[in-house]
Formats: sequence, C-alpha cells, structure tokens
Amino acid sequence: MFQLSKQTIVFPPIHLANKDGLLAYGGDLSVERLILAYRQGIFPWYNKGEEILWWSPDPRMVLFPSEVKISKSMRSLMRKNKYTITENKAFEEVIYNCSIARRKGEKGTWLNEEMIKSYTALYHKGKAFSIEVWNAQNILVGGLYGVINNKNVLSGESMFNFESNTSKLALIYLAQKAEKEKYKVIDCQIYTDHLASLGAREIPREMFISFLDEE
Repeated sequence: MFQLSKQTIVFPPIHLANKDGLLAYGGDLSVERLILAYRQGIFPWYNKGEEILWWSPDPRMVLFPSEVKISKSMRSLMRKNKYTITENKAFEEVIYNCSIARRKGEKGTWLNEEMIKSYTALYHKGKAFSIEVWNAQNILVGGLYGVINNKNVLSGESMFNFESNTSKLALIYLAQKAEKEKYKVIDCQIYTDHLASLGAREIPREMFISFLDEE
C-alpha cells in the first residue's frame, strides 16, 4: 500500500491495489486531488480519526442507466406524484442527511466533517451534484449526492431516506437522467444487496476504467 504526499497530487497505478481494492493512504481531500482520483477510478473511504484511505476495487459495482429496475410498487408510487424531485437545490442538506442516516449493520458513518467540507467544495466547482426528493409539505425526505467523473461516468456516493422508498426514487431519477444525457454508467463502487436489487451489477475494473479513458 502506498503513502501519498500532501505536497504532490499523484496516485500509483490502480492495478497495484490489494485484493480488497485498497490502493493508498494519506494525502488530502483537496478538490484537485478528488477530481484526479475520480478520473482514475479511485475514491476515498475511511473512518473519522483514521488516515485517508483510497480505493479502486475489482470487480466494480456499477449501474448501467438503462438497466435500473423499477418494481411495480415503485411504478405505482411514481404515478401518484406524491413527491417532487429536484436537482442541485439543496446539496449541503443532502450530504448532511446522508451523514446522519442510519443504515442496517453500520454503527456509525464514514461521511465525516472533512469529507462533507471537501465534497461541498467539489459541488461548488461544478464537479458534484445532488438529487432531492421533497414531500407535499416541501420537506426534504430523501435524496442522494454524487460526483461527475467525466462525460461517460457519474459516481453515486451516498443516499438517504426519511420516508420509505424516497432514496430509490432519487436513484431511479438519476438513472433516467443519466440515460437521457448519454452517460454510460453510474459508479456504485462496491456490492450491496440493495444496489443489486435496483439493477446494479459488478463488472471488471478494466471495463469500468475504459469508460473513464474515453474523452
């Protein structure tokens, strides 16, 4: 595993990552480093108080926009127009809610104050985005945020829902938007049963990187 310098923004070749996908540690979360990382298929993921850890897993969990699965119950919910969905209207509120959302099997959150500050800076540079789901009382009840890797790839970073199925609504909206705008893939990073149930699947890292190499 490689130690990164705070003075030089560079990453080792991703094929040098270990079997779990861990490539390097250290460095910082500057906008410039984050942009370079996502362009190379690398992302940070670590716990508060630890060194920054940088990952590039193989295989890679992705969602091809046209393959998003919409269940009968979700189609019924969408037809009811119970919620309003917006883009980039409340990024800071979305990322904060992602940080406090409780998830099954997790005691805490990896989304700490440092990461919130860095991804918010990335958003203000036009390299990150949010999808918001509002209820009839105009209360934010679900959403997600992510990163724009390049013209082909969006990375979904984290979701939350305070009302049932609202994070799914946000992801379905993102997939449909990505398909319309000709993005080839949404990066989901690592496998979860929840993502698989929505149509995401694992592909070889080499295939994922090929989408990043196209400009």
